Amino acid sequence: MRLRSGLLIGIFGLIVVLLGGWYFTIAISLLTYLALLEFFRMAELSGIKPATKTTLFSCFVIIIFSYLEVLGFVDKEISSSVLPICSVGICTWLLLQPKTGTISDIAASIFGLFYLGFLPSYWIKLRSLESIASFTSNGFNSSEIISNSSGLYLTLISCLLIVASDIGSYFIGKVFGKRSLSPISPSKTIEGLIGGITCSIILATFFAFLFNWRNSLLVGIAYGIIVSLMALVGDLIESMMKRDAKIKDSGTFLPGHGGILDRIDSYIFTPSVIYYIIVILKYLN
Repeated sequence: MRLRSGLLIGIFGLIVVLLGGWYFTIAISLLTYLALLEFFRMAELSGIKPATKTTLFSCFVIIIFSYLEVLGFVDKEISSSVLPICSVGICTWLLLQPKTGTISDIAASIFGLFYLGFLPSYWIKLRSLESIASFTSNGFNSSEIISNSSGLYLTLISCLLIVASDIGSYFIGKVFGKRSLSPISPSKTIEGLIGGITCSIILATFFAFLFNWRNSLLVGIAYGIIVSLMALVGDLIESMMKRDAKIKDSGTFLPGHGGILDRIDSYIFTPSVIYYIIVILKYLN
């Protein structure tokens, strides 16, 4: 059952990434909606009462406006204004309730907006990139293009690196793991971390040479380390929340895999970091 569910998840992810456009946007919206429900369930188990419906709607608005921005239908300034406006709306909603919200209620609501609305929206921005400074042997120049679908390649590569990191950390940790990495997740080991980073680096370096990026070895190593560490941060953040809520899995949506948030936690922090590294490199050149 676990293998079947994992295979179906992988196929679904591959299809929506390849399709892109509204298919990818709606898929991100659906996944974050379900994950946010699980997040709020954990919050409620901890005695917190977030603005569930308002935050769910706000996350959907952020994701849709992110796609409208990349389509050119709305200005970047308008798209960027959605997060603070929605934050104000959430706080106002909590203020108007019969029982005024607490600091914890506000914090959980705003964090949910950021964690499962704002951060995942960068997958849409990363997937929609069409003009990326290439790392070719001819030099690093923002006018050089990997391809008209370079955002697709980077999205797929980043997802594959996360998978490689997860697989590497699991098997290496299971065979060689002895030293615990963090009390937040006792099953994770330092050896597993090293194994995950190593697998991510190997795969990233392969793609760097495959696409003939400039300084392929260095870029591959850096790319692999960044993605693996961001995946780990996402995993540990969710583990910390589950530990606080005293539950093993965020939900039961996926047989053998737990909840949606259990499956996407490693994918939450990666796209914004990769996206802005690309933006900074283009700006510097």
